[in-house]
Amino acid sequence: MRTVVLVSADGEWKVLTSLLPAATVLDSPLGAYFDQSLGGRPVRFFHGGWGRVSAAATTQYVIDQFHPDLLINLGTCGGFEGRIEKGTIILVERTIIYDIVEQMTDGAEAIDHYSTDLDLQWLPKMLPSPVSRGLLISGDRDIVAEDIPHLIERYNAVAADWESGAIAWVADRNHQRVLILRGVSDLVGRSGGEAYGDYELFLSRTREILTALLDVLPAWLSAIDS
Repeated sequence: MRTVVLVSADGEWKVLTSLLPAATVLDSPLGAYFDQSLGGRPVRFFHGGWGRVSAAATTQYVIDQFHPDLLINLGTCGGFEGRIEKGTIILVERTIIYDIVEQMTDGAEAIDHYSTDLDLQWLPKMLPSPVSRGLLISGDRDIVAEDIPHLIERYNAVAADWESGAIAWVADRNHQRVLILRGVSDLVGRSGGEAYGDYELFLSRTREILTALLDVLPAWLSAIDS
């Protein structure tokens, strides 16, 4: 099974390479990458870049150049305080790009167009590690505290990130099997975000999330490939 793992944010990639220091990192026109054996299975890790422009471009590039049987996105997300616990791993079943503003016609149609339901019927019935299955919303912005009530009311959202919406949409258009696992690294509430203005805290939490995801990834690959 040819497996490519996209890791999006620069901070996430920095942490990943520090967790796998023996990796030989190579360059491509759209991002760095390296190969690693996990549980005896070859995996290619690719730096997808932050934001949906890089996420969309690198997703298409990886599909075209590497032809993966399985595309995985591992990373972090911000959770809504009181709606989800820090450290929760979300198995993404649906993505919505929520920050589209269309004022000439129906804005809801534009958002619907870039929303994706992920086909996960190929996953084993017994998942190899605990996850919370559900929705992840994406925008080219960190979570704005004032927006949270609207996002909860409109989408029943519990967490948000920058890239998963673009990755899911491009993968779906290519009929590419994709798995998105995102861990809640920090919480945002009425008083703001606990990691806002504290990048070192974000990196520390990212290390916790990526360490946990790398620990369980071999079991996921084994369960999927069996």
